[in-house]
Amino acid sequence: REFPGCGNIVTFSQFLFIAVEGFIFEANFGRKSPAIPIRYYFIMVGMFFTVSVVNNYALNLNISMPLHMIFRSGSLIASMALGIIILKKRYSVAKYTSIALVSLGIFTCTFMSAKQVASDSSLDEGDGLQVFLWWLLGIAALTFALLMSARMGIFQETLYKRFGKHSKEALFYNHALPLPGFLLLAPNIYHHAVLFSQSEPFRVPVVGLTLPIMWFYLFMNVITQYVCIRGVFTLTTECPSLTVTLVVTLRKFLSLIFSILYFHNPFTGWHWLGTALVFLGTLLYSEVWHSLAPILARCRGRPKRE
Repeated sequence: REFPGCGNIVTFSQFLFIAVEGFIFEANFGRKSPAIPIRYYFIMVGMFFTVSVVNNYALNLNISMPLHMIFRSGSLIASMALGIIILKKRYSVAKYTSIALVSLGIFTCTFMSAKQVASDSSLDEGDGLQVFLWWLLGIAALTFALLMSARMGIFQETLYKRFGKHSKEALFYNHALPLPGFLLLAPNIYHHAVLFSQSEPFRVPVVGLTLPIMWFYLFMNVITQYVCIRGVFTLTTECPSLTVTLVVTLRKFLSLIFSILYFHNPFTGWHWLGTALVFLGTLLYSEVWHSLAPILARCRGRPKRE
């Protein structure tokens, strides 16, 4: 909220921290060879880097954080579409129904956000049109990132089937190999580093260290992002895809609620309806109801205590 264009320095810091940690503890200072050939990682990180940068720039194009979260929750749509086209997959009626719900939910939220942007009374007609056009470009950027992310998921799926699952290795190479790409963004990163250094001083509790508050925010973001992404990569190898989908969906939902309540982001009844459709469709897609049915049946079958 203080610096909407700071996405690049945030992403660079996350990538650098995870790459350094992986270089020490996973790659053993470069002495350990990767289980998956490095050329495949170059393809994967090209997609990963592109998705991260495009998602960051979308926030500069009048895209609110709640809409950003909701739109990215539509990854099931992109994954299903590309799965049908590339892998020739076919799905059940329940899967197609869930995708329809997700699509309707995203359309509802996007349409209502478009009305908010278009009807901004603080702008004259010319500026309002310009803002709306930038917003449309932001939607296009999110759509591109969504499709690219889905394509990357399919590529990862084929690699894991061929070479086995190596979550820590994939986490390291996905963050280490793109680092040179940030040289293209160096002026923007340096500019925001200067802005961060000029922010108000903040005394860190317990430690007693004083530093600019934006650097403290960045540090906390890097640590929490590391915990999040490490957990997701580990979850993909230790748990069924149903569990991964459910956990990630619930995490997105909690993030959305927190963003709305804590930061007072504008959210109408239509936005809530759209959000409900998105997450209902996601849970339907993950078939969580089928997994819960045996548990509920066992609970109902237990004898009541006197």
